[in-house]
Amino acid sequence: MPNRLDRETSPYLLQHADNPVDWWPWSPEAFEEARRRNVPVLLSVGYASCHWCHVMAHESFEDERVAAYLNEHFVPVKVDREERPDVDAVYMEAVQAATGQGGWPMTVFLTADAEPFYFGTYFPPEPRHGMPSFHQVLEGVAAAWSDRPDEVAEVAGRIVHDLTQRSLAHGGEGLPGEPELAQALLGLTREYDEKHGGFGGAPKFPPSMIIEFLLRHHARTGAKGALDMAADTCAAMAMGGMYDQLGGGFARYSVDREWVVPHFEKMLYDNALLCRAYAHLWRSTGSELARRVALETADFMVRELRTPEGGFASALDADSEDGAGRHVEGAYYVWTPEQLREVLGDQDAAFAAEHFGVTEQGTFEEGASVLRLARTGTVVDAGRAADVRAKLLAARELRPRPGRDDKVVAAWNGLAIAALAETGAYFGRPDLIERATEAADLLVRVHMGDVARLTRTSKDGRTGGHAGVLEDYGDVAEGFLALAAVTGEGVWLEFAGFLLDIVLQHFTGEGGQLYDTADDAEKLIRRPQDPTDSATPAGWTAAAGALLSYAAYTGSRAHRTAAEGALGVVKALGPRVPRFIGWGLAVAEALLDGPREVAVAGPVGGALHRTALLGRAPGAVVAAGETAGTEFPLLADRPMVGGAPTAYVCRHFVCDAPTTDREALARSLGSSPSGD
Repeated sequence: MPNRLDRETSPYLLQHADNPVDWWPWSPEAFEEARRRNVPVLLSVGYASCHWCHVMAHESFEDERVAAYLNEHFVPVKVDREERPDVDAVYMEAVQAATGQGGWPMTVFLTADAEPFYFGTYFPPEPRHGMPSFHQVLEGVAAAWSDRPDEVAEVAGRIVHDLTQRSLAHGGEGLPGEPELAQALLGLTREYDEKHGGFGGAPKFPPSMIIEFLLRHHARTGAKGALDMAADTCAAMAMGGMYDQLGGGFARYSVDREWVVPHFEKMLYDNALLCRAYAHLWRSTGSELARRVALETADFMVRELRTPEGGFASALDADSEDGAGRHVEGAYYVWTPEQLREVLGDQDAAFAAEHFGVTEQGTFEEGASVLRLARTGTVVDAGRAADVRAKLLAARELRPRPGRDDKVVAAWNGLAIAALAETGAYFGRPDLIERATEAADLLVRVHMGDVARLTRTSKDGRTGGHAGVLEDYGDVAEGFLALAAVTGEGVWLEFAGFLLDIVLQHFTGEGGQLYDTADDAEKLIRRPQDPTDSATPAGWTAAAGALLSYAAYTGSRAHRTAAEGALGVVKALGPRVPRFIGWGLAVAEALLDGPREVAVAGPVGGALHRTALLGRAPGAVVAAGETAGTEFPLLADRPMVGGAPTAYVCRHFVCDAPTTDREALARSLGSSPSGD
């Protein structure tokens, strides 16, 4: 019999709707039930494409014996971290403080007042590698709750007190300037992996936001080292196993420092951020590799993640069925030499094995290899490689596909809108701009409703009912602003303004601080507040970037002041932990450059407009239209000169002399008119 999760919209929760565990969604009713029964709450947090979440579900939550004990002694609550990032953030902070590490699935035991007192992540079904079994953990917690209630209450109270007493040093005084950005670059240089690209060791995550900072820093200062780190890292990722050499798109991270073996789940946010980063790398260098990867990644998002409603699904699973009917990680993507021969025949299989690094020993598990491009320096027959790739892709399409998390997350769709709009504009792909516009329409129609307050998620056109958090507002506004620049439609500027006004009213604290949840959102044991970028831009830095761009478009002092206040955190953290505030550093580069405001009085999509979009000036905003009207304040009183399309390059609405010359405009924005 289904439990209470069968009425939810989250695919992750729905995966658990038929468990024998009597799951509750996160709700006041669940905690009232724990209080009524005088039992603790088991909070289990994960997400639909999480490999170890699936493992623990199969091992423990589908086990009748474990479920019976769990139901008798606890109120079990299941949370999708992608749907409730606020709940995830608060308790992950407690887990990391208590254990020194975190991850998913996250397992936390709570009192009926939602106070945590015992923590963990994955627990195996039997004792293993010094870890207790999940059943042992349940028995120990139940015994402590029954036999030592005062001790449990004391621990819970102390943990909550420690969490609520933490204060965030957000920079406060002053803005990040040249010294801080130079120190950040030096810090990145020290952590840079000169042999393999990227930063740090294994596991190695795609540093998309750091790449954006490096490209902007190079554009502003001419620092060659910054460009080299960005370009070499992008090349290493694109040629490695983390990039899908057949279908395009990136896996979540590499388990090794050489980019050989990925963790195979594919996330919308990674692909959106990397698509945009590679497009910007092409804009800076004219790299054909960057162009190919940007377009293939855009096509992957549209082909594999687009939903019938026009939005983009969250992720593809790491796991799928292999030839023996087992549900294992990477089965859809890996190849053995024998499988190559079955599809290609002996000669082409030998060519493919050398080209894609497929060995008899294998680079993954059970003799299988992850496809990657070998860096041999030898000349490859491009036509033959394309033919082999097409045949392997067609054969792979016949394999059982990974599952898809169809939930639409507002923030990640905002990132996708920005990436698709710009990639479409750069490479003459109006279909990508159309897909971006359709996703934006969905966000307005379904996620914003009638009051311009965002809901976090939707599925099948139905909202998930959870309030949007700061990253939703910042990333969706960023997407709308990019769409406004590309399409010349001022309505997207207006929608961005609606969202950013909510940020000013409900997410902003004293001295420029920002909070991850609105002041009228559900109250948790701590109001989450994290300015550091991880796999995606922090809500804090995403909002700062959108506020700065909106101020450049409109001349709004209030939005500029809010952006400057938020960027105090970059002054504090940039020199110390640059890897974890990459988007904040990129926004700071835009601030130092102005950012520049480009008004193009002329046809949208025309040569001058395209030249403006290809400008490398950090964070430059572009407004285009043949009639100077009120939709873009930047266009007001800036007409065409002599009846010809005319560009005005400004800072703080003070402009240089207008120009009708593409080359002159390109030079003023640090680029060539063709984008090479």
